[in-house]
Amino acid sequence: MEHPFSWYALLPYPLTVLPEHSFTASVVTLLLVLVALVARGALSRSSDPVIPDTSISVKNVLELLIGIVVSLTDGVMGKKGRKYVPLFGSFFLFILFANLIGLVPGFSPPTSNLNTTVGLALVSFAAYNCFGFKANGLGYIKQFIGPMHSLPPTRNWLMGLLFVPVLLLSVVFFFILEGSSHLFRPVSLSLRLFGNMFGDHQVLEAFIDLTKLVVPVLFYILGALVSVIQAFVFTVLSVVYVALAISHEH
Repeated sequence: MEHPFSWYALLPYPLTVLPEHSFTASVVTLLLVLVALVARGALSRSSDPVIPDTSISVKNVLELLIGIVVSLTDGVMGKKGRKYVPLFGSFFLFILFANLIGLVPGFSPPTSNLNTTVGLALVSFAAYNCFGFKANGLGYIKQFIGPMHSLPPTRNWLMGLLFVPVLLLSVVFFFILEGSSHLFRPVSLSLRLFGNMFGDHQVLEAFIDLTKLVVPVLFYILGALVSVIQAFVFTVLSVVYVALAISHEH
């Protein structure tokens, strides 16, 4: 199969020190900054920012996308989750644009590279654990040691001593179980996003190479659908992880 054209291959030597996925991720970040500046300018010029534009505009599209993230957060966490919307919105918009740029000829989606998806997953992992400690203090550790946090109340000290091995066994068992579960979360987040976007991009390239007309259009539509779904799935899981971490009910 003929190697597809890439804008990255046209870069001069000093810029090619940056890996292709990092270069494309930088392009996506720059695009998001430009889009945000355009939307901010539209808001400042609007007589009433609450009223949407009468036609399709950057401001309307961003309001729609952020509205999706806010609705998702409210549905999972309630109004208290709105302070985390900047994180979830950043995930959703970056991953969405990073996925969709792979549909532009000459670009490979940075999310089809495992380094990018691992980085995103580690940010999500670090964020929800930080939020968990901030919301619960050291009590957050209780999420890792199971339902038995202390010895049952008893007047017989000998009976209390008999429960010590049971308590230790329970704590060790649940710590290993919950710790493994938490460590698997970034692995699952990164591999799911990477696998879907890598496979989707490879299929699209193959069919463009085999059939130049009509058929690739169907796979562009499918690719756009996959791009939106994968951005949404990553964001949903991040919202759920934060909601579990800040929960006071264990």
